[in-house]
Amino acid sequence: MNPAGGQSRGAMGVMLPLILAAVLHQGFASVAPTTPAQTTAAPHKDPGRPERGTYHVANSNNTVCLLAYMGLQLNFTYNSTSQNKIVQEVVNIKPNVTLASGSCEAERAVLELKTDANKTVLTFVFTQNTTSSKYHLSEVSLTTTVPDPKVVNFSAKNSSLDFLQGTVGYSYMCRMEQTLTVAQNLSINTFQVQLQPFGLSGDTFGAALECQLDEDGMLIPIIVGAALAGLVLIVLLAYLIGRKRSHAGYQTI
Repeated sequence: MNPAGGQSRGAMGVMLPLILAAVLHQGFASVAPTTPAQTTAAPHKDPGRPERGTYHVANSNNTVCLLAYMGLQLNFTYNSTSQNKIVQEVVNIKPNVTLASGSCEAERAVLELKTDANKTVLTFVFTQNTTSSKYHLSEVSLTTTVPDPKVVNFSAKNSSLDFLQGTVGYSYMCRMEQTLTVAQNLSINTFQVQLQPFGLSGDTFGAALECQLDEDGMLIPIIVGAALAGLVLIVLLAYLIGRKRSHAGYQTI
């Protein structure tokens, strides 16, 4: 009996180290190396509301063919490898240090804004539908530098937009702040916009057609005023009816 028991204990002595080694190997293999997760940094100090600027484009005859009066604010994000995070930048376009140029064609008008010593170039492309006499903002592109030594520059472009829709011969106007989403990493906030890329007469805007946001903004006070007037009328009627009933009760007595 002793030889059998000895053989069993010997087999167990050999198997236990093998099983322990396999378990340890599986445990180390299942633990993957961790990498720091990227976070999105809060934007730099809020630059506040941008100043409105007047921008125009003239054709070869030195006649103004595109006119814009608006405040512009850039909101973009980029991957900062040096900080290992997504950085958000909010930048106002300053009219006094911005140069406007561009071109005008029958169905296409371009407004190019260069600022920050030409390090930032913002381009708007407007397209006209000659059949419907309508126009819209169809393309936006931005190229700019960022405060990161490992990032050469930031650029984004979208050629299939449909913003700021207007009618040829009329200016587009929107007093409310709008956010134009150009790409996943770029949006442009516009403030108190009035522009006209087609059908200008001289160097002044045509009659303004207001945007839907402005029309909705005007409807809200009207609706609230009407609701308050209705409430006052109901209270007044209830008061008169109650007074009449009270007066009739006195006469019966």
